[in-house]
Amino acid sequence: MGEIRVSRINPEELLLAYRLGIFPMAESRNAEEVLWIRPHERGIIPLETFHVPRRLARVVRSDRFRVTVDRAFSEVIRGCAESRPDRRDTWINDAIIEVFEKLYQRGLAHSIEVWRGESLKGGLYGLAIGGVFFAESKFSREREASKVALVHLAARLKAGGFKLLDAQFPNPHLDQFGATAVTEERFQQLLSEALAVNADFYRLPAAPGVAAAGASTGPPAAAGLAGSSVLQLITQTS
Repeated sequence: MGEIRVSRINPEELLLAYRLGIFPMAESRNAEEVLWIRPHERGIIPLETFHVPRRLARVVRSDRFRVTVDRAFSEVIRGCAESRPDRRDTWINDAIIEVFEKLYQRGLAHSIEVWRGESLKGGLYGLAIGGVFFAESKFSREREASKVALVHLAARLKAGGFKLLDAQFPNPHLDQFGATAVTEERFQQLLSEALAVNADFYRLPAAPGVAAAGASTGPPAAAGLAGSSVLQLITQTS
């Protein structure tokens, strides 16, 4: 794995890096520097074979959680940066938060939020360029919340014509969704093909009768579909 350390990061550098298959990580939440990383082996989740485990499908179908899109990006990325009992420190520092918030304002970075009532229970965020969604991080404050966010993301990406869901590193936790590891060479080929696609993150309609409500700035916020519709979309497009 090659690493380059920098103390500053800006949106244009970040976009170029992702197009080249490189992404930023910090060594800790309070680190001053950011590392530019290109793994020799890349984790991806093929959208055409995305799998929803049976138990999780029941949770999604039950609509135990309310799911929204791009409604609380700042809260989500900070939730991902929080320490947890199983992870005392994270790789998301202030420089990464700042640049991704700028990209969110430009409509390139996105979040999926998972709520119980008015309380944010989990979510994920990432970056969309062409037909690629670079999934950055996810978090849960309640069991299954981040997994529900990932299922809703997959349905949205498939409906929007995305071709590649990047998970950065191979992760056994993602194997249940059909994740696989590919070589750097193979990833670069998949990346090049997917970047040429004009995908639409907002093609998936909002839930009937639910108004999209969000901040006055940034990309449009949207309500997520009902769980049964999300599962049907994944099945139909698999």
